[in-house]
Amino acid sequence: MDNRLYLIDLYDLYGELLTDKQQAYFEDYYFDNLTLQEIAENNDISRNAVHKQLKEAEDKLKHFESILKINEKNKRIKEICNNLDDFNKNKILDVL
Repeated sequence: MDNRLYLIDLYDLYGELLTDKQQAYFEDYYFDNLTLQEIAENNDISRNAVHKQLKEAEDKLKHFESILKINEKNKRIKEICNNLDDFNKNKILDVL
């Protein structure tokens, strides 16, 4: 499940860099929960072709993240903000 959520996060960041087909298959699979067979039937292609396109999309998303690290930086910023919130709460408690 973690990998699925990770890929969805990456898609939110880099999805527009994928081909139209890759975007459509990714959305069908990850957002609409269609099976590879259902996607294949809906697009009149083989199940293997869908699998190949999804694999390429996933690899591209991971490649973009390995270079740009936007997802990693976003997580780090959230950590820092949470730490600041905790720090500020403690400061307020110290004053009271």
